Formats: sequence, structure tokens, C-alpha cells
Amino acid sequence: MSDNSDDELSQTIIQITNEQKPQNVKQLTNLVKEKHSIAEEKILDAILKLQNQGKITLENHPPLSSPKLTAYIKSSQALWYWTTIAVAIITAIVSFIIPETLYPWAYIRHALGTIFVLWLPGYAFIKALFPKHVPIKTSTENLETIERIALSLGMSLALVPMIGLLLNYTPWGIRLTPIVLSLLALTIIFATAAIIREHQTNQQVPKNCQTN
Repeated sequence: MSDNSDDELSQTIIQITNEQKPQNVKQLTNLVKEKHSIAEEKILDAILKLQNQGKITLENHPPLSSPKLTAYIKSSQALWYWTTIAVAIITAIVSFIIPETLYPWAYIRHALGTIFVLWLPGYAFIKALFPKHVPIKTSTENLETIERIALSLGMSLALVPMIGLLLNYTPWGIRLTPIVLSLLALTIIFATAAIIREHQTNQQVPKNCQTN
């Protein structure tokens, strides 16, 4: 980022703080992101720099009563969780009721199966490890999304063979039913752990923003 861009970002932060009076740093960051396509980490660095220069003040906000986990799961922020669970369950059902030779319905089975094997386990696992941001510095939010997709695919490719290897040493063996049920259970467990961690992360106490 150039010096002119840094100055423009700083001016935007100060202007938004003066005019819109954000209640916390998160709200300020979101307002800045609406005007600049900049990674959240860059904006937070700029806010911290302005604080060190004495141009804005970050004050501790009184603890707020955050929603309970049951309420959080019912909110729109948990939409990804229910989508993941629904796709996993629907895929498992389709795998058992639609034969491979029943065309064109078999195409639906193949499409859902690809997502079920190559995406869902890794996505849920990465979401559980990094509920907010992946540990890779990116210049834009879109690039961070690409990094998360790549990590999810890579983790799925690592988890699925491990499940097959473990099943090979069990009485059930590597067959359709144990593989589908194992992936379904793994996805649900990881997704549930992820939504719990995401809720805990969102419980962090925000800070007020003021200009000096």
C-alpha cells in the first residue's frame, strides 16, 4: 500500500469516527471496508497506528450480554452451519436411495457426492481450527476466501484417505455404508465444534472509538 493510500485510509477512519460514531472497533472496521477494498488486518493496523499517534482513542466498552449458543445457532450468522449439516445429511440419504445406474438421477448423486467427499469434511475442519481468519496474510478479503477454499480441499483430500485406512482395519471394511456414515459423523462433529468456537470468538469484548 502506498503512502497516499495510507493517508486516504487514515482520513477515512477519522471521518467515519467523527460522523458515524461507531460503537466499537468491529463496527468501525466494517464501515471502512464498505469504502475501501482492503483486508481487515490492514484496517486494524491503521486504527492502531492512529491510536498510537493520539488521533483516535480506543476505550474499553462495558461488557455486553452476548447471545447464548442456542440463540446464536438460530441467527443468520449460523447459516453456514445449517447449510453444511443439511447438505451432508441430504447427500447421505441420496447415496442410499439412488442407485448408481439410475440416470439421470445418478448425476445428482455424483454431484452431491463430490461435494460431500472433497469439500465438506475439510471445510468443517478448517472452520473449527480458524473460525474467523486463516493464518495466511492476504491483501484482500476475496483472497482470504480463496485460501480457505484451498485449505478445505486439501484437508478433505487428507481426511478421506485416513478414514478409508481406518475402516480397512475394522469389521465393516471399505464399503459405501461405513464410508458415508463416517464422513457424515465427521462433518457434523467438526461443524459443531466450529460453530461453538465461532460463538466463543464473537463473545470478545469490543472497544469504543473516539477521536481526540
